[in-house]
Amino acid sequence: MSKNQIRLQYSGFVVFTTQLLGVITGLIYTLLLTRNMSISQYGIWTNIFDYTAYFVLFSSVLPFWATRFTARNKQGSVKTAIFAQFTIAVASFLVYLPAIFLISHAIGTSSDYLLIYFIAGLYILTFYMVNIFESILQATKPQATGYGFIIQEVVKVAVALVLILGFGEIFVGAILALILGSAVQIMYYVYLLFGYIKEKANWGYLKEWFKGSPAIAYNLVGSQLVSFVLILLFLYGGSASRAYYQAALSFTTIVGYASSLAFALYPKLLANACTDEDVRISFRTVLMLAIPLATITMVMSVSFLTVLNISYSVAWPVLIALTVNTLVTTVSTFYSNCLLGVEAFDAEGKISIRHLVRSKIFKVFSIPYIQAAIALPLTYFVLTRLPGISSVQATLYVIIILITVNLSTFSGLYLFMRRSIRILIAWKSIAKYILSALLMGTVLLLLPTTTTLLSTIAKAIAGFALYIGLLLSIDAQARGLVRLIWQEITVTLKQLTHMANNSGETPSTASEN
Repeated sequence: MSKNQIRLQYSGFVVFTTQLLGVITGLIYTLLLTRNMSISQYGIWTNIFDYTAYFVLFSSVLPFWATRFTARNKQGSVKTAIFAQFTIAVASFLVYLPAIFLISHAIGTSSDYLLIYFIAGLYILTFYMVNIFESILQATKPQATGYGFIIQEVVKVAVALVLILGFGEIFVGAILALILGSAVQIMYYVYLLFGYIKEKANWGYLKEWFKGSPAIAYNLVGSQLVSFVLILLFLYGGSASRAYYQAALSFTTIVGYASSLAFALYPKLLANACTDEDVRISFRTVLMLAIPLATITMVMSVSFLTVLNISYSVAWPVLIALTVNTLVTTVSTFYSNCLLGVEAFDAEGKISIRHLVRSKIFKVFSIPYIQAAIALPLTYFVLTRLPGISSVQATLYVIIILITVNLSTFSGLYLFMRRSIRILIAWKSIAKYILSALLMGTVLLLLPTTTTLLSTIAKAIAGFALYIGLLLSIDAQARGLVRLIWQEITVTLKQLTHMANNSGETPSTASEN
């Protein structure tokens, strides 16, 4: 598929729909953990990935360039990126093993969880490879990442059910489920990209990528510095605080899924195949679903956390605050991606460090350092200087700090972007989204609080259906979007029928249609 032929609405809705389906599998997986682990154990489990994050720190360096070069149809970039990423993945894995041995001894968890830490090293390998494959697919077949996601989720849950419920292996089962799910996902991606993999690699790209990689690493290090607040939360707020944060994150992630509706916008911007109207529609569509999802999450916060385990229900303020933070970061990410997409300093396949440093991209890459400079000392002060705060309070204070920091830096980003790129905002439509969400939220508040899984899911779905009904009744653009979705569905069904009738096609040819 030509990069210019990527269907913006179709690709976004496929990815978003599969992620919504993944909510069910993700909830099952999380329930397997929260129902079989104590709060302290769950805190330790999530803390494992606080450390692996430092060893996948550079997993997005090559994917950044892979998306840009593939979207601009640079021949051989796919194979070059895949093999180079695998080399870096293996090196990171080999560094991780001795490092995590020392870390686990330093924090006092080595005696009980050292095996889990070691197995988590395989997760690092799969994380690297999923990242590179999805960066390539974003520029070629964005919707395929949605299918890969749901494949990974189904395999993950199946393995977890067998190992945790069948064999009673809680930690081992949980980590192997993640690894095997990602491994099957990678095999699916290899199948889709096999035609590209057979191309001749262009190792000259590596010189350009590594030339520009320090700037990408600069951004990644900054982002990881901000994430260090979670380690501070674990060390000074306790494992329960970290568990409450992760429990809340299980649901706020759903709000962030709305960003996937603009997933295909970035490669279209890179390929100069995107209009101002495309950007406006994408932003409007993201908010159309982010606002109601955030409302449902906040209004039903007690019910959602109770479903995980009654012990987590006290953390409802944490879930509400983290939802607000997710909304802010969702909007900020959209703006950042637009800014990255219009930068053309590497359009000819050559990367100049001087031009990169002077570009708007580098200014965006500097934002995490500003965030870390504010968030880290404030978090340390709150967790060490305020006596007698509970685990819930400690987590809530940290999230409030993050909200303040993210709002401040987004305000600066918005002012900066107004002089760089024009994003038309449909204020009337957004007002209708907010009104419909408020009416839906009021109804959900008046309904009895649910405590079981099925009743909670049913109430959430009913609330979302009410929002859709209200919105369709007052917003002509929403009705037009529904018609567009239906047209996309019918076109896709015709294409699938055509492919089925052309049985003489090879798998690689069919996959490119």
